Amino acid sequence: MQLTVSIVLYNNDLSVLDRTVRSVLESPIVAKLYLIDNSPIPLEENIISDSRIQYIFLNSNRGFGAGHNVVLKRFSYLGKYHLVLNPDVYFSAGCLEKLCEYMDVNLDVGNVMPRIVYPGGELQHLCKLLPTPTDWIVRMFIPIQKVKNKIDYNFEMRFADYNQEINVPYLSGCFMFLRKSIIEEIGVFDERIFMYGEDTDLNRRIHKKYRTMYYPKVTITHNFEKGSHKSLRLFWIHVKAAIYYLNKWGWFFDKERTLINEQTKAIYQK
Repeated sequence: MQLTVSIVLYNNDLSVLDRTVRSVLESPIVAKLYLIDNSPIPLEENIISDSRIQYIFLNSNRGFGAGHNVVLKRFSYLGKYHLVLNPDVYFSAGCLEKLCEYMDVNLDVGNVMPRIVYPGGELQHLCKLLPTPTDWIVRMFIPIQKVKNKIDYNFEMRFADYNQEINVPYLSGCFMFLRKSIIEEIGVFDERIFMYGEDTDLNRRIHKKYRTMYYPKVTITHNFEKGSHKSLRLFWIHVKAAIYYLNKWGWFFDKERTLINEQTKAIYQK
C-alpha cells in the first residue's frame, strides 16, 4: 500500500466531513481511509459506502491521539506513508501524489506538512517552535493583544519565510504526512494527552532523529475552528494537555528545547 489515511471523528458537520472524504478518495494512491469515530452515535451509511473506507465506531470519546492510535498501532493497517488528517481539511487533486514524491526523494524526512490556508486563502502560521510555558499557558491569560502578538511572532515562526521549505520542530496535527518506518521506530501518539499537544509531542520525538518539514509547494485548506478559544471545556482540556506536556519535557529548564529552538531561529530568521 502506498498511502493510508486516518481521520478521528466526534459529532462532525457531515457536509464538511464529506468534502474532506472526497478530497482523500479523489487520489488513486490512497489504499484505505480509516474513519475512527469517537461519537456517541454512528455515522449514516451513505458517508461510508466507498469500498476504500474502513469505519471504526468506538462508541466512546478516547481523544484525538488515542483514536488515531487504533490504526497506528497496527502496522499491517498502514501504507508506506500514512496521513493523520483532520475532518475539516480539503485539497485539490494531485496534492497527495506530490507529497509522496517529496517523501520518496527525501528519505531523511519523517513528517511533512504542506502550506495551509484558511478558506479565504489567508496563510495559517502553523510552523512552530517547541512551546515554553509562556507560549502555551501564560499567553492564554494575557489581556494585552500587543504582548500576545509578540509571543506569537516568535512561537509561530513568523520570522521565517513561509514561501521556503523549513525544518520545523512542531508541525500541526491537522495534517501529518508520516513515513510508516518512522512510526514503527519512534512510536505513536502519547494517549495520556486527550487532545491538544499530542502532535507537538510526536513531532518532537520524530524531529530529534529526522527532518520534519514544511513544504510550501503544496497547499491545502483548513477550516481551523480553534475550539479551545470558544469552549470553556476545551480550554481546560488544552490547559491540562499543556501541563502534562511540560511536566514530561520540562517547564523552564528544558535544555533540548532551548537548543532546538535556538538552532531553528539561527537558520531561518530573516
